[in-house]
Amino acid sequence: MDDDLVRVSKRLSLVLRHRPANIGVTLDPHGWIDIDVLLAAFAAHGVALDRSTLDSVVSGNDKQRFAIRTGPDGRDQIRASQGHSVAVDLGLDDRPPPPRLFHGTSATAVPAILREGLVKRRRHAVHLSLDVHTARRVGARRSGPTAVLAVDAAAMAAAGHSFQCSANGVWLTEHVPPTFISRLTA
Repeated sequence: MDDDLVRVSKRLSLVLRHRPANIGVTLDPHGWIDIDVLLAAFAAHGVALDRSTLDSVVSGNDKQRFAIRTGPDGRDQIRASQGHSVAVDLGLDDRPPPPRLFHGTSATAVPAILREGLVKRRRHAVHLSLDVHTARRVGARRSGPTAVLAVDAAAMAAAGHSFQCSANGVWLTEHVPPTFISRLTA
């Protein structure tokens, strides 16, 4: 994705995951917004974003951060697939997780995580990856050295913790207690 599309993707993430009020819009209870309403709001706030560029950002995003659907009224809608800090109900059903999941983070965060577990903080849920490679890429977004943690998802599920999987394959859970976390070496 070129630099202009990356900037649009970041701005979309900000609006659809964290601050819809920045451009004067409201998401529905499930995080959806009519695309025409979103584009008009961006334009009203000095951001030239057309449907073609929006479609390029959605289709070109390697993490599939956004989903588009036809809403109940026949209008196209968009939402972020996960990662919200605003209250939304993504409507995801609980699913049995794979035996192990992974979480990429900054190496400096590891001691606190091993004490407190993975905490969602202001987010909708804790995000977990299906494989080490993806977790490493996620962790690399942080400054400094990256660490990858393994989560014993099977044991968590057996202990009664619930998991959901977003449309783009990110596994979500409320909290990962430290007893289910181990640090991967190298």
